[in-house]
Amino acid sequence: MEGWQRAFVLHGRPWSETSLLLDLFTEHNGRVRILAKGARARRSRLKGALQPFTPLLVRWGGRGEMKFLRSAEAVSLALPLSGKTLYCGLYVNELLSRVLEYETPFSELFFDYLHCIQALAADDGSPEPILRRFELALLGQLGYGVDFLHCAGSGAAVTTDMTYSYREERGFTASLVINNRSFTGYHLQSMAQGEFPDADSLRAAKRFTRLALKPFLGGKPLKSQELFRQFLPKKKADIPPI
Repeated sequence: MEGWQRAFVLHGRPWSETSLLLDLFTEHNGRVRILAKGARARRSRLKGALQPFTPLLVRWGGRGEMKFLRSAEAVSLALPLSGKTLYCGLYVNELLSRVLEYETPFSELFFDYLHCIQALAADDGSPEPILRRFELALLGQLGYGVDFLHCAGSGAAVTTDMTYSYREERGFTASLVINNRSFTGYHLQSMAQGEFPDADSLRAAKRFTRLALKPFLGGKPLKSQELFRQFLPKKKADIPPI
């Protein structure tokens, strides 16, 4: 690989006494695993830069699965996530680490990720709409885009008060059965627009993205979700956003 590329650290772990093994999300190469030699050394100038939510410019080399970091520069300070938004950011990072294959380009998704993290950093209310929009964008980029506005059975436009049942690889079909896979036309229209004007539409969007992401995530729970549950006050009544 030659030239600089924009990137974010999704995850990093120690590799030997002085090095780091990084999962990067890059603008043109998608998710890349890179060894940053000497990055943990006491005098390394990279020590503070190779952190999640810090916009980076990076260069790397090497062939095969393992790449080696040649240079990295922080474009700016880390985006200021703390408390609830920090856990939400960790959730987004873990989601990408779990569902993206290595070295598959996702240039549009890179900007969806950037806008998501920026929105979380600026958020002064509930981060949940931000997460739902990102999850829907992720599903679309994975080739799992769903037509929210037409019945998969008849092709007719969805109507606000009709109930539709969701099926993988097919979409939404009008149905009188009410269960965990049931959504109203109002819910579907909200998801199509990426706008969630009330708690009901947000709950429906979360339920849908959980159903749609499950085949990609398998049965292994997300660590960030468990950490967030520990972060919440024990008597907190709010439903966690992740």
